[in-house]
Amino acid sequence: MIAVHGEELGVQSLCQAFRVPRSSMYRSPKAEGSLKHYRTHHRRLTAQEETCVLETLNCERFRDMAPPEIHTTMLDEGLYLCSQRTMYRVLERNNQKVQRRQSEVHKYSRPELLASRPNEVWSWDITKLKGPRKWTYYYLYTILDVYSRYVVGWMVAYKESATLAEELIAETCRRQNIERGSLTVHADNGSSMKSAVVAQLLTDLGVVKTHSRPHVSNDNPFSESAFKTLKYRPDFPERFSTIEEARMFCQDFYRWYNQEHRHSGIAMLTPASVHYQQHLPILKTRAAVLVKAFEEHPERFVKGVPVVKSLPEHVWINPPLKIAVGFGG
Repeated sequence: MIAVHGEELGVQSLCQAFRVPRSSMYRSPKAEGSLKHYRTHHRRLTAQEETCVLETLNCERFRDMAPPEIHTTMLDEGLYLCSQRTMYRVLERNNQKVQRRQSEVHKYSRPELLASRPNEVWSWDITKLKGPRKWTYYYLYTILDVYSRYVVGWMVAYKESATLAEELIAETCRRQNIERGSLTVHADNGSSMKSAVVAQLLTDLGVVKTHSRPHVSNDNPFSESAFKTLKYRPDFPERFSTIEEARMFCQDFYRWYNQEHRHSGIAMLTPASVHYQQHLPILKTRAAVLVKAFEEHPERFVKGVPVVKSLPEHVWINPPLKIAVGFGG
């Protein structure tokens, strides 16, 4: 009731005076001076009961469970707090509907790997090759030496498998005569890469394993670059009709990549010449040709005798920050 000029007026009279439906007034949001009457439903939990429900939902035992699981667990123990829907309402009113426990923050270390010679750091990965029909794929496994960019092992298979990866890594280590404690193998966080089968094999071989951080493609750049070179070849097909066709294509590609491709990251040398330490005579020949060209036409070389680009002494996966920005390098 509201008093106007000494006369008390009810809600109905006021709504008629302002030409506002009474139902609209009751549904309108609460505002200062509003005529809305708030009625507490007789089935609603009291403030004390709601506090008890919220504390129960957030206790150490139940904070990782969904309301249906909590509800049935308590029923099995002969206890009843409220309905499942009421639990959801309580959580929603307290802004806890999505998640009640703060997620554990996983801190992944930044891999920093240095290669100063062949067969010191390998990078391996798996990529899909489209098969003859939509949603069919073949899987290309590739192991690449980080220092020389030489593909030391590869395989095309019908599926991604930790067992197949184990066999490829074991055979590649055997062919490259890898000694215990001399090699680090780096991969991303795929299921095959992190499998117990592969981990046990590397332990047995005395090989150190490292992994990229989740969702950080730059932690495995050498394998990604090799796959890009493969898929950007002019003759790379849209699809492979058979697995044999895929294997034949990869065989030709990796022969070209290792033996003929002059890689910009290794002074335009071929990966095979660097991997098997055959690059020094090549660099000397290049230097001699440039000296001869300078002697014949010095006026064409305004900066003097051109210098042959040398092979990098070190190759990093994620160099330390002080090296990356040019300090103490």
